[in-house]
Amino acid sequence: MTTIFVVGSYVEALTIRVPRLPALGESLVGDGLDIGPGGKGSNQAIAAARLGADVRLLACVGDDVFGERALRLYADEGLHTAHVHRIAGAHSGVGFVNVLPSGDNWITVDMGANLRLTPQHVADCAALIDKSDILMAQFETPAATVAAALALAKESGVMTLLNPAPARAADPEMLANVDILTPNASEARLLLGLPPDAAVAESELARRLLDYGVGKVVITQGERGALIVDAGGATQIPAVPVQAVDVTGAGDSFNAALAVSLGEGLSLLDAARVGARAGAFAATRLGVIAGLPTRAQLDRFPDADAGATT
Repeated sequence: MTTIFVVGSYVEALTIRVPRLPALGESLVGDGLDIGPGGKGSNQAIAAARLGADVRLLACVGDDVFGERALRLYADEGLHTAHVHRIAGAHSGVGFVNVLPSGDNWITVDMGANLRLTPQHVADCAALIDKSDILMAQFETPAATVAAALALAKESGVMTLLNPAPARAADPEMLANVDILTPNASEARLLLGLPPDAAVAESELARRLLDYGVGKVVITQGERGALIVDAGGATQIPAVPVQAVDVTGAGDSFNAALAVSLGEGLSLLDAARVGARAGAFAATRLGVIAGLPTRAQLDRFPDADAGATT
């Protein structure tokens, strides 16, 4: 069984479907309200556990109703939560998600208690990280904490996977501790200190990130699939075609399946193919948690109904 340590975040997500983008100052009526757990680290931890990994989660939640919901959810999903800290006087992270008919979305987030996760919290987990197969991290927690986790894992010989979202310019020294980096194109540009719409080809962005010391880069491309770039060249992974309902958790599903597959010994190419299927599955459901497949669901997809239950 693959053992994964996730340095992550928890964000309560309030999702509503809207017919179009609103104009500035407009009040737009939507429907399909969904209130549920989210946060990239939390989503990836749950997704990895559903796919059969043994998952340890390091995170901070508030001492509010959302923090209580997070702990109940983790218990139900079989996550190890000894290092999920409830922060007195802090609110849990909250995100507001608007979903278009195409399934595309835009999100605003108040990170709340997630910003209280420290390098000391990471140091307290050194023994657990050392015993893990893979460490996963994102950018919804402080930069110093992410850097400390990546450095500790690298020193212990543990594979590191960084999903750099929400994107920000990154310290090359930190990126040198990343074995697998999984940005989308705009995130890759921001990592390099470029505008998110800079006219630089995705393959070139990946090569510049390799120059920073990243082991391999997987640029996620939504409905176009993913581009894998390493020292040997670039390989395109096609997407699995589906009718998208909500793409909010698709990237998290992709990253979790990628990590679990790598831990099980698959090549990066084959692991990315599994990730593409997991991401496509997630896009067929409204709400993040509902879209994270179990191993049985993923094994049947897309040959069987994505809505099937186990």
